[in-house]
Amino acid sequence: MPMLSEAMARTHGDVLELGAGVFSTPLLHWLCEKQKRNLLTIESDRKWYFFTRQYLRSEYHKFLYVVNWDDAEKHINKEWDVVLIDHSPSGRRVTEIRKLANLAKYLVIHDSDPWKEREYHYSQIYPLFKYRFDFTLTDHQTVVLSNFFPLENFWI
Repeated sequence: MPMLSEAMARTHGDVLELGAGVFSTPLLHWLCEKQKRNLLTIESDRKWYFFTRQYLRSEYHKFLYVVNWDDAEKHINKEWDVVLIDHSPSGRRVTEIRKLANLAKYLVIHDSDPWKEREYHYSQIYPLFKYRFDFTLTDHQTVVLSNFFPLENFWI
């Protein structure tokens, strides 16, 4: 939540959420609604996709259900200001991060705790980025990555 809020405060353009969540989806929904920003939430889990239905009345928030994450490629292949990576299956996250490395101003990547490396393999994608900020003040750590903006003062 803190990293998403900060990335949103630093930008004004389109937002992509890969994987709906009980915290991230409402936060992004209401921030984008207030700021009149486009938000696309993509989900492959039917339970989480139906969770998002409560937000269907927004002209700014669109939803996409995919059976296979390869089906999302044509929808994510564009420039984004903020991207949240929090989708399943866990091994799939590095695939989308690679695709978005030079398309997103800020990638906010959930579950970056070192002990989760075996599951998420984030060390494979870190070299693709010029800038990295690790938010370690909570369990379920978050990393922010960018090829466009330095991140040394991202959270002060």
